[in-house]
Amino acid sequence: MSHDHDDRPQLTAAQAAAVLNPPAGRNGGDLVVETLQGLGATTVFGLPGQHALGMFDALRRSSLRYVGLRVENNAGFAADAYGRITGEVAPLLLSTGPGALTSLAALQEAAAASAPVLAISSQIPTAGLGGGRHGYLHELRDQQASVRDIVKSVHTVRTASQIPSAIAAAWESALTAPHGPVWVEIPQDVLLAGTTLPVVSAMDATPRELYPRPELTIAAAHLLSNAERPVIIAGGGVVRSDASGKLRALAEKIDAPVVTTFGGKGAFPWEHPLSLRSWLEDRHTTDFLEDADVLLVVGSGLGELSSNYHTFRPRGRVIQIEADAGKLESNHPALGIHSDAREALADLLEAVERREDPDAAARVRTMLEKVRIRIEAQDLTLEQQVLAAVREALPDAAPSFWDMTILAYWAWSAFDARRPNTMHSAQGAGGLGYGFPAAIGAAAADPTRPVLAVSGDGGAMYSIAELATARQYDLPLTWLIVDDGGYGILREYMTGAFGETTGTELARPDFVALAESFGVPAVRTSPDSLAADLGKALSAPGPSVVVLPALLRMFEPTHL
Repeated sequence: MSHDHDDRPQLTAAQAAAVLNPPAGRNGGDLVVETLQGLGATTVFGLPGQHALGMFDALRRSSLRYVGLRVENNAGFAADAYGRITGEVAPLLLSTGPGALTSLAALQEAAAASAPVLAISSQIPTAGLGGGRHGYLHELRDQQASVRDIVKSVHTVRTASQIPSAIAAAWESALTAPHGPVWVEIPQDVLLAGTTLPVVSAMDATPRELYPRPELTIAAAHLLSNAERPVIIAGGGVVRSDASGKLRALAEKIDAPVVTTFGGKGAFPWEHPLSLRSWLEDRHTTDFLEDADVLLVVGSGLGELSSNYHTFRPRGRVIQIEADAGKLESNHPALGIHSDAREALADLLEAVERREDPDAAARVRTMLEKVRIRIEAQDLTLEQQVLAAVREALPDAAPSFWDMTILAYWAWSAFDARRPNTMHSAQGAGGLGYGFPAAIGAAAADPTRPVLAVSGDGGAMYSIAELATARQYDLPLTWLIVDDGGYGILREYMTGAFGETTGTELARPDFVALAESFGVPAVRTSPDSLAADLGKALSAPGPSVVVLPALLRMFEPTHL
């Protein structure tokens, strides 16, 4: 077989000399950072460890910006947020064993939220691989086995020459829809060994596009064009694929009301006449969705939260567009379309016929009024006041990151995100400690606008060490800590289920004094002064903390 070599890159004499005479003093770690630079990375997150020092030493000789956090799990949350905000791959540099394992909860959240995180972990020396018990520091029998259930793909390196290809393959995997975390492992001795390989140049790791099959688009368009009561559920896939404009155009073309999932916040304008908002944990919304004769689900698997705890029983035809093949029809029979949301919506927009429904907006108003009356009957003025104060203080374009806390659960349903890809939470995997380190990642991605983190006092203690990180890098972020003296939502759950609580009450620090000990300005606020104090903090340069002592309650569930 002959090959045409005419399209090979033509090197100048100077370039050829550089290839043939690479600089001295490089090692496997240099191949890692050169590959990341060649793929377009500008920022890396992580935490050094003994086996990973070859990578960290090489950072010195690169143009990459390093953001180091104090705990690997927090570094993973920061990388997750960087990936969500930019849509680019976020490299996460980790050490072996305990360092690698400590990142796993963050990688689970990245997987659930489809955030493109590239975790590059060191390994014990090559001689120790294979499952024998050699007694190396940080040794695991099979480190990959600990991450394989979490990440999209695992890539193992045994020699220096494999490093660029392994990282490029992982990069492509992370960015192929659905986005997600990937894992590369490189032994300590490979990272430390000197190399005479040429400097890595530009790399190509273009992700595969995921297009809908045309016959499925035609079938879906026919169902929607002829529907009497079409409704759209917009999930996180709409946000991830930057498809909110296509979603709005389609909804307006067929006069279909739209509800956004908690992961899809901001995918559809909150005040739009067709907006059902995000009241998914509400029986009135569930009834409205069940009444649809055609339900278009875009970028959602209709999991526990999006289905009002699996009480949702669609009566009409369901069309499901989903990039994750495992989520197609996983909860409800549907016309399943395996596709990136943006591509599928673009094709549907061309294929559907315009339909007009003069009653659609009125039905939406009626449904939202039912929700309002239900909530108003529960004496929850404080909770709505606090949420409104946060909305008033937060600039429209400023991203917010919400931990697993009662105010966040309110925000999932009741907060107007105003812009796509600005409101994020850990509702994918549901782990504590996400909000503040994620805000660090977002601030590192775009330091020109303020970032808000929201935590309870319990979740705040998971990531309190990162106050040092925020101060060290002087990042423009404000941390709102709602202090109710314990795990508030678990307190509610246990009281409701058992009549009393166990393990929910917490001793906690003076958060204002603690923040100030890190050199971070802090203020104790009240519900009445929250909007002003939060606005002032968000407009000031650098990090800040606002502490709100308040006992918030959840609205009554409708799924029980």
